[in-house]
Amino acid sequence: MREKKTLPKRNEQGKAILVSLLVALALSAGCASIDFDHPRVASTAVLDTSDTYLARSVATLSESACDGCSGFYPIGNGINAFGARLLLAERAERTIDTQYYLVKPDKTGLAFLDALLRAADRGVRVRLLVDDMFVIGKDHGMAALDAHPNLEIRVVNPFRRGKAGLLWSGLTDFSRVTRRMHAKSFTVDSQVTILGGRNIADEYFGANEDARFNDLDVAGIGSVARDASLMFDTYWNHETALPLPAFADMPADPASELEGLRIHLASVLGDMGETQYARAVKDAVLGLADGDGRHYQWVPYRLVYDSPDKHTRSGDGPALSINAPLVDAFSVAQHEAIILTPYFVLGKEAIEGLGRLQERGVAVTVITNSLAANNHSVVHGDYAPSRKPLLESGVRIYEMRPDAGVAGAEIAAAGDAKATLHTKAFIVDRKTSFIGSFNFNQRSINRDSESGVLIASEEISQEFAESIDKHLQDVAWELFLDEKGRLRWRGYDDGRETIYTKDPESTWRQRLVATLARILPIKSQL
Repeated sequence: MREKKTLPKRNEQGKAILVSLLVALALSAGCASIDFDHPRVASTAVLDTSDTYLARSVATLSESACDGCSGFYPIGNGINAFGARLLLAERAERTIDTQYYLVKPDKTGLAFLDALLRAADRGVRVRLLVDDMFVIGKDHGMAALDAHPNLEIRVVNPFRRGKAGLLWSGLTDFSRVTRRMHAKSFTVDSQVTILGGRNIADEYFGANEDARFNDLDVAGIGSVARDASLMFDTYWNHETALPLPAFADMPADPASELEGLRIHLASVLGDMGETQYARAVKDAVLGLADGDGRHYQWVPYRLVYDSPDKHTRSGDGPALSINAPLVDAFSVAQHEAIILTPYFVLGKEAIEGLGRLQERGVAVTVITNSLAANNHSVVHGDYAPSRKPLLESGVRIYEMRPDAGVAGAEIAAAGDAKATLHTKAFIVDRKTSFIGSFNFNQRSINRDSESGVLIASEEISQEFAESIDKHLQDVAWELFLDEKGRLRWRGYDDGRETIYTKDPESTWRQRLVATLARILPIKSQL
């Protein structure tokens, strides 16, 4: 009886101590609160842009287009992908609406921001929406850009500021801050859009000497750009997209910060201007500008994306979850399904679902990162246990090699820079392709908001699949089970086969981190 009387008291004492510690932490950290009721003016995409240069160009190209179709052009080369964004920013006349999970203040990031700033100087309305995961600590730079009368920044799901802001956000608001905006789009005059997996940073555009990301975007013209504009509005006007004064460490004089930023950009980009990489980007821009647009394929499509408050409410919306249309695309597969994803962390039900596809005659191939190529060893740790059951069900698995060639990275990247797969795509029956931001992992399925486009084009899908067929043996290791059911890797170097008995070219540290990750209860966050 004595224990029954004292346990509740101990629990209450424990709660009181915890509350006291949290209050002390908040007071000592000086964390700035977040004002989700901060006044903001709703704004929407400008859809009547028929008098712009881009609209006239698109109209010429779409004269013989099928009803409900848009034009698409996949961009695998990183330099071309960056050049396309700079060219579109230069051609903008009315609006630029762009959203990214990550915008780094590196060479390409600063050049990207400079292009937005120059467009705003011409009178173009620029709306930049970013997730807060990688811009926290850069409030003054964002405030400088936001000081421009034609350029506005909003930040999704911001963390608290202050010395312990990240920690305090995690302790008090874990469910909210672990839901990130991972959707990506770059839309100009509601006429042209770029969708896909690339963020804005050197490694995505072949400009990083230490990392090479194999990635994929698709440029879309016609009604898909209008759809992307409406998608952007959904995110921009959502309650979790906040103006900077609602949470940021604001400078005393943002206008003065803007002038300082202009000086910094001019200095950095001036030094960059004569580099081999800059010349390659300029050539790409000129090449794209001189193109007649005939490389676009006009085909049926479906823009798919999550609501910004994914899985937090029910009700009507453009798409509460991207999951359903992607599952539907797989459900009609008859012969083949090819998945490319950097992070492959599925639950038991999804793994069994791929096995059922295999059972009914659909050849399933998964291409993901090896441990040596993965930029997140922790993620690899939770993927690794699924390899054997997938192989047993007949699914083919290939893991990207860290020495794989990456289109567009040959100019700036050092010879020993690690290659990492970052493409998020799939192909069904070589008739339908998906290109977007969606990873086949728990975060994309359950937590992060994602976007992409389903393209019903046999020509695009066939070309994509044939490129994979041609290069896969050179860029990836094939996994298989030996006669004793043990996991093995098969690779080829100069035509010579090599069999590996453990994760090829991985370090003991990578293997240790991956192994430890398996015992941690973090799969839902990967």
